[in-house]
Amino acid sequence: MSLPTPLPPKSKLYRSYDILKGEMGMQARNSRWFWMFVAFLTLVLGGPPGLAGEKQPPEGKVAVVNGSVITRADFDREMSRVQQRLFRMGKPLSDSQRSEIKTEVLENLINLELFYQESQKQGITVDEAAIDEKLKNLKERFSSEPEFKSFLNKVNLSEAAIKSHIKREMAIQQFIDKQFVQRITVSDEESKAYYDSHPDLFKKPQQVRASHILIKVDPGAGESQKVEARKKMEKIQEKVRKEEDFAALAKEFSEGPSSAKGGDLGYFKRGRMPKPFEEAAFTLRPGEVSDIVETKLGYHLIKVIDKKPETTLGYEDIKGKLEEHLKREKVRKEVRRQVEELKEKGKVERFLTED
Repeated sequence: MSLPTPLPPKSKLYRSYDILKGEMGMQARNSRWFWMFVAFLTLVLGGPPGLAGEKQPPEGKVAVVNGSVITRADFDREMSRVQQRLFRMGKPLSDSQRSEIKTEVLENLINLELFYQESQKQGITVDEAAIDEKLKNLKERFSSEPEFKSFLNKVNLSEAAIKSHIKREMAIQQFIDKQFVQRITVSDEESKAYYDSHPDLFKKPQQVRASHILIKVDPGAGESQKVEARKKMEKIQEKVRKEEDFAALAKEFSEGPSSAKGGDLGYFKRGRMPKPFEEAAFTLRPGEVSDIVETKLGYHLIKVIDKKPETTLGYEDIKGKLEEHLKREKVRKEVRRQVEELKEKGKVERFLTED
């Protein structure tokens, strides 16, 4: 169960970009997890975007939300950050994907501006000491004050602008917490009904714990190199058949990263290993050693240490996380409803054009 954003984008790539925030949310408890709802703009997760509402020349705007401007600089900074993060994840964007994400980035900036405006209507204030503490935490990510100042110059922001950004962000956090998180509950009946009606979600698949000895073969290796590598593995196999200690042999001969641990790969489920490796591991009984198995990495000998059958998590074991998940879903639904309502009641003008 992954923690959703309050304003969930449509693009799968965009959701991939937010995976880190989802991990943060799964570790949190009670009202703390609502932080990620506005983490889309969180300073510590990337270069800070500009401040919606700063005065800019008219030609620099991409949207106006009830009179407050979202600038092109705001948008470009956030769009750049999204693209860089996706690129580091190995997901460069095609032109069509980039166009889709541009729309989603703009809509998220609009949504957050609407929530900020609502927080101000409700009289939400932010403690200056809390703002200073977050600014201090941000500065600690830099090796020195001059490095921090250099960063601000690079992104064309002042320290005062950063503090203003933090203040806005915390106001939105408080608004979401007050408006949704504190009001929404999940009953035992609801969580148990969900558990009973979604049995497949709570199954733990069969797992195998195995060790292996690997003799590597480069993908471009010639036939003679393959023969040489296999002969080397056959000699190791003879030692295994003479009941020499498998872990000791792995430490001595294996060319894989697990050699230092006696070849121990820990527990894994289907789909985690190359197909020939997986087929051998799940076929063997604990204590058995495979014949020589060839994968794109080279040649393996596999020893199964233990097997865990498929099990189903008990309701009491999963109840807390399940209730947390269901609450997130309720909050997400209510946030969607509210943001659409705010758009209908307010005046949102969009000026984003294709480059």
